[in-house]
Amino acid sequence: MYQKIEEHALNFPPDKPLPLKNDPLLYVIVADSAFALTENMMKPYPGIYDKGTKERVFNYLLSRARRIVENVFGIMSAVFRILRSPILLAPEKVSVIVMTCVLLHNFLRRSKNSEQNYTPHGTFDTEINGEVQPGVW
Repeated sequence: MYQKIEEHALNFPPDKPLPLKNDPLLYVIVADSAFALTENMMKPYPGIYDKGTKERVFNYLLSRARRIVENVFGIMSAVFRILRSPILLAPEKVSVIVMTCVLLHNFLRRSKNSEQNYTPHGTFDTEINGEVQPGVW
Protein backbone atom coordinates (compact mmCIF):
# COMPACT_ATOMS: atom_id res chain seq x y z
CA MET A 1 0.00 0.00 0.00
CA TYR A 2 2.86 2.38 0.83
CA GLN A 3 4.31 1.87 -2.64
CA LYS A 4 0.93 2.64 -4.24
CA ILE A 5 0.60 5.79 -2.11
CA GLU A 6 4.09 6.92 -3.14
CA GLU A 7 3.35 6.27 -6.82
CA HIS A 8 -0.08 7.99 -6.61
CA ALA A 9 -1.59 4.70 -7.80
CA LEU A 10 -4.48 4.33 -5.32
CA ASN A 11 -6.97 5.96 -7.69
CA PHE A 12 -8.31 8.52 -5.25
CA PRO A 13 -11.28 10.47 -6.60
CA PRO A 14 -10.48 13.95 -7.93
CA ASP A 15 -10.26 16.75 -5.37
CA LYS A 16 -13.71 18.10 -4.52
CA PRO A 17 -15.06 20.97 -2.39
CA LEU A 18 -17.15 20.26 0.69
CA PRO A 19 -20.84 21.21 0.46
CA LEU A 20 -21.31 24.99 0.49
CA LYS A 21 -17.54 25.54 0.01
CA ASN A 22 -15.48 26.47 -3.05
CA ASP A 23 -11.96 25.22 -2.33
CA PRO A 24 -11.42 21.61 -3.39
CA LEU A 25 -10.06 19.21 -0.76
CA LEU A 26 -7.96 16.10 -1.19
CA TYR A 27 -9.29 12.67 -0.34
CA VAL A 28 -7.13 11.27 2.46
CA ILE A 29 -6.50 8.17 4.52
CA VAL A 30 -6.82 8.76 8.27
CA ALA A 31 -3.77 7.14 9.88
CA ASP A 32 -1.90 6.94 13.15
CA SER A 33 1.63 8.09 13.88
CA ALA A 34 3.19 4.87 12.55
CA PHE A 35 2.59 5.97 8.96
CA ALA A 36 4.67 8.37 6.91
CA LEU A 37 3.08 11.73 6.16
CA THR A 38 2.13 12.00 2.49
CA GLU A 39 -0.18 14.17 0.45
CA ASN A 40 -3.09 11.73 0.91
CA MET A 41 -2.27 10.56 4.45
CA MET A 42 -3.43 12.41 7.58
CA LYS A 43 -1.57 11.56 10.77
CA PRO A 44 -1.31 13.26 14.15
CA TYR A 45 1.23 15.90 15.04
CA PRO A 46 4.05 14.28 17.01
CA GLY A 47 4.59 15.29 20.62
CA ILE A 48 2.45 16.64 23.45
CA TYR A 49 0.62 19.96 23.16
CA ASP A 50 -1.17 22.25 25.60
CA LYS A 51 -4.96 22.21 25.73
CA GLY A 52 -6.57 24.42 23.14
CA THR A 53 -3.63 24.51 20.74
CA LYS A 54 -4.44 23.83 17.11
CA GLU A 55 -2.16 20.77 17.12
CA ARG A 56 -3.90 19.19 20.13
CA VAL A 57 -7.36 19.92 18.70
CA PHE A 58 -6.32 18.44 15.35
CA ASN A 59 -4.89 15.32 17.02
CA TYR A 60 -8.07 14.89 19.05
CA LEU A 61 -10.35 15.21 16.02
CA LEU A 62 -8.17 12.87 13.97
CA SER A 63 -8.22 10.31 16.80
CA ARG A 64 -11.99 10.64 17.03
CA ALA A 65 -12.35 10.04 13.27
CA ARG A 66 -10.16 6.93 13.51
CA ARG A 67 -12.20 5.65 16.47
CA ILE A 68 -15.44 6.04 14.50
CA VAL A 69 -14.01 4.12 11.54
CA GLU A 70 -12.74 1.37 13.87
CA ASN A 71 -16.16 1.10 15.56
CA VAL A 72 -17.95 0.81 12.24
CA PHE A 73 -15.52 -1.78 10.93
CA GLY A 74 -15.91 -3.77 14.16
CA ILE A 75 -19.68 -3.80 13.78
CA MET A 76 -19.56 -4.62 10.10
CA SER A 77 -17.04 -7.44 10.49
CA ALA A 78 -19.11 -8.94 13.32
CA VAL A 79 -22.23 -8.96 11.15
CA PHE A 80 -20.73 -9.49 7.70
CA ARG A 81 -18.22 -12.22 8.46
CA ILE A 82 -16.71 -12.09 5.00
CA LEU A 83 -14.87 -8.97 6.20
CA ARG A 84 -12.97 -10.92 8.88
CA SER A 85 -10.35 -12.35 6.55
CA PRO A 86 -8.86 -11.68 3.13
CA ILE A 87 -11.42 -12.05 0.36
CA LEU A 88 -9.79 -14.27 -2.24
CA LEU A 89 -11.65 -13.01 -5.30
CA ALA A 90 -10.97 -10.67 -8.19
CA PRO A 91 -10.67 -7.03 -7.07
CA GLU A 92 -13.86 -6.10 -8.96
CA LYS A 93 -15.86 -8.70 -7.02
CA VAL A 94 -14.28 -7.65 -3.72
CA SER A 95 -15.29 -4.07 -4.43
CA VAL A 96 -18.91 -5.11 -5.06
CA ILE A 97 -18.99 -7.22 -1.87
CA VAL A 98 -17.53 -4.45 0.32
CA MET A 99 -19.82 -1.78 -1.14
CA THR A 100 -22.81 -4.09 -0.61
CA CYS A 101 -21.82 -4.54 3.05
CA VAL A 102 -21.54 -0.75 3.43
CA LEU A 103 -24.93 -0.23 1.81
CA LEU A 104 -26.56 -2.86 4.05
CA HIS A 105 -24.85 -1.39 7.14
CA ASN A 106 -26.19 2.08 6.32
CA PHE A 107 -29.66 0.71 5.62
CA LEU A 108 -29.76 -1.21 8.90
CA ARG A 109 -28.50 1.83 10.85
CA ARG A 110 -31.12 4.15 9.34
CA SER A 111 -34.11 1.82 9.36
CA LYS A 112 -36.45 2.44 12.28
CA ASN A 113 -37.31 -1.29 12.33
CA SER A 114 -33.73 -2.56 12.64
CA GLU A 115 -31.70 0.25 14.22
CA GLN A 116 -32.12 -0.95 17.84
CA ASN A 117 -31.34 -4.57 16.93
CA TYR A 118 -28.40 -3.84 14.67
CA THR A 119 -26.68 -1.21 16.83
CA PRO A 120 -28.34 -1.04 20.25
CA HIS A 121 -27.53 1.75 22.71
CA GLY A 122 -23.95 1.34 23.97
CA THR A 123 -22.64 -0.15 20.73
CA PHE A 124 -20.46 2.82 19.86
CA ASP A 125 -17.80 4.55 21.92
CA THR A 126 -19.17 7.68 23.54
CA GLU A 127 -17.56 10.68 25.09
CA ILE A 128 -18.49 12.08 28.50
CA ASN A 129 -16.66 15.19 29.73
CA GLY A 130 -13.78 14.55 27.34
CA GLU A 131 -13.35 10.92 28.47
CA VAL A 132 -13.97 8.11 25.99
CA GLN A 133 -16.39 5.46 27.23
CA PRO A 134 -15.84 2.30 25.15
CA GLY A 135 -18.79 0.63 23.50
CA VAL A 136 -19.42 -3.10 23.55
CA TRP A 137 -17.39 -3.74 20.39
